[in-house]
Amino acid sequence: MSDESSRAEKFLELFNKGREFTEELLRENQRLRFRLAALENEGGSSEEVQKLRTENTILADEYRRIQQRFREVEEENRDFASRYVEVEEQNNNLANLYVASYQLHSTLDFREVIQIVQEIVINLVGADAFSILLLDEKNGELQTIASEGSEDFPGVDRVSARLGEGILGISASSGESYYINHDSAPGGIALDRPLAAVPLKIKDHVIGLIVIYKLFQQKDSFSAVDYELFSLLAAHAATAIFASKLYSQSERKLNTIQSFLDLLTTTS
Repeated sequence: MSDESSRAEKFLELFNKGREFTEELLRENQRLRFRLAALENEGGSSEEVQKLRTENTILADEYRRIQQRFREVEEENRDFASRYVEVEEQNNNLANLYVASYQLHSTLDFREVIQIVQEIVINLVGADAFSILLLDEKNGELQTIASEGSEDFPGVDRVSARLGEGILGISASSGESYYINHDSAPGGIALDRPLAAVPLKIKDHVIGLIVIYKLFQQKDSFSAVDYELFSLLAAHAATAIFASKLYSQSERKLNTIQSFLDLLTTTS
């Protein structure tokens, strides 16, 4: 049993015992009040009446003290419940990060890697419209290779930018992520002004961008774990994409060489 679960059971046990004790105090207080009233009606001795009044006062003070302690325990329980939910969420997020990292490096097929990156952005980040751009180092241009959400953002499948130009180009050239909430400039979300632009980097070398334009309706902002996911994507997705791209290119070259050798063998 985990420490958190053990603490939860102890809190519950304490609460139940306290409730039983409080109910007992209330019953005793009520009994003493009835007894005091009966003695006063029957003309009991002042000493006995005073004794019952004193006991009743002590019980009333004890009851107030227990009530105050109950309020403190209830506050602790609420704090514990809040922290328990937070810990559970963190555990789930860590598990998701691990699964995402494992999936990214589970294949060398370029199309499969891109699809996995898309699934991570959709299912873990909660992006409804986004583009994945790769950098062509020969001409310094970023071109879209995969996208989602063209119904809401026409042209999301054709987003492009040049290094150093505009939000996307500057993010790619600097290697720094861009988030709309970090920018106070006016204007809405557009193809050249996204919610977020996350460079895909191998060390300091940028190979592309993940550009997010819209989140799902039930999600109104990025959370702390989203930024962790962006950091993971910046490194792990970049490595997986780069490795799978190299592998695909080497496979094509190998097949070309093999075909050429087969042709030589056939004609000789």
